[in-house]
Amino acid sequence: MPLTTIYVVRHGYRSNWTTDHLTGQTTSTVPSPTNIPSDPALSAYGVQQAAQLAEQATVLTPPIARVYSSPFYRCLQTITPFVERLKGQAPLICDRGLGEWYGTARFTHPVPAPLTLLRTFFPTLTERTAIVPSSNGETIADLHNRCAYALDAIITDCDGFDANAGLEAIMICTHAATMIAMGRVLTGRMPEDITERDFHAYTCSISKYERKHTADVGRHHDSTAARGGWAEGDAVPDIGWREGRGVGGGWTCVANAKTSHLSGGGERDWHFAGDESFIQESDTATSDAEVDNEEREKYGSEGGERVRKTFYTTEKAWKL
Repeated sequence: MPLTTIYVVRHGYRSNWTTDHLTGQTTSTVPSPTNIPSDPALSAYGVQQAAQLAEQATVLTPPIARVYSSPFYRCLQTITPFVERLKGQAPLICDRGLGEWYGTARFTHPVPAPLTLLRTFFPTLTERTAIVPSSNGETIADLHNRCAYALDAIITDCDGFDANAGLEAIMICTHAATMIAMGRVLTGRMPEDITERDFHAYTCSISKYERKHTADVGRHHDSTAARGGWAEGDAVPDIGWREGRGVGGGWTCVANAKTSHLSGGGERDWHFAGDESFIQESDTATSDAEVDNEEREKYGSEGGERVRKTFYTTEKAWKL
């Protein structure tokens, strides 16, 4: 049976960290389990959200046969309660191609902890990675193409799985920007206005995508991602997902960041505000694209200026 359904979820509420936009140095007041300041654990509320997500995920139809996750701790921690409920029936696989989005920079961005360390927290974890985000960050176009490449490889792998095993549905746990980009590359719809709120990304929300043409699976298996043509250091390839084509034959979004399973409903939604580059014309210059969307919504039209004056003289506060 070919893959017919993809569920995409965002991690739960997490602890915070800040990044110096000149040096890339990250700091956090809450210690990270992996000792990487930008790789925080969930907050107590996020742990509660993850438990509610797990309860809902166990009754989804079709049932989930495989779980993929960003290798960052907050995503693995979010999805683990669900994986544990399955008692070994669905493997947990981390994929760096599903990881966080960082804007372009002259410095090196943080990378997730190695698999050997992650296995001390998540013993059954394995890894399959077709593409790795650039350590110097990505443009929005590169982010979308990276997600398309990673998803194409995952879909191809699932389609090639033993048909008798019934690998019909998978779940992916990721981050806000990546979750939105995945919606676009699965459906093949890239808006002219990058800031359009087409796909939502509430914490611990569930989006569901159904395949358009399961009878034609296999036509995309000759794609670059399926052949494993990318190597670290290469430019991010465009595998031709735009103009409604989508990856893996195209998908329809039938649930956009559903949150009815969460006691707090939809919280901490996010949207693109432009390329979040750390490369500035001057050391203190900042742009509206860098302003935390949550702060803008909280403080209204003057929120951006308030945030810039408060945080961005020397630091950039990440919202992902």
